[in-house]
Amino acid sequence: MKAVVSVLGHDRIGIVYQVTQLLAKHGFNILDISQTIVDSYFTMIVVVEHEDENFALENVVGDYTALGESLGLDIRMQHAALFSRMHHI
Repeated sequence: MKAVVSVLGHDRIGIVYQVTQLLAKHGFNILDISQTIVDSYFTMIVVVEHEDENFALENVVGDYTALGESLGLDIRMQHAALFSRMHHI
């Protein structure tokens, strides 16, 4: 099962570490990662895969919402297919 994690907010130390630490905790493998900082705004998109095709993202979404709130960031996790449909032009 593939998913996409998106992160947006003011840059600060440890964002990548905390986001990827949570991925590892839930058994996700990073397939691709992109990050950039533009005028102190941090953005990151991470494409991940879980070996369990039936893994319920609902088990993780709450953790990312809580992490985002604690860091003052917008962190979202979506199934890759849904993410692709939402961003298809």
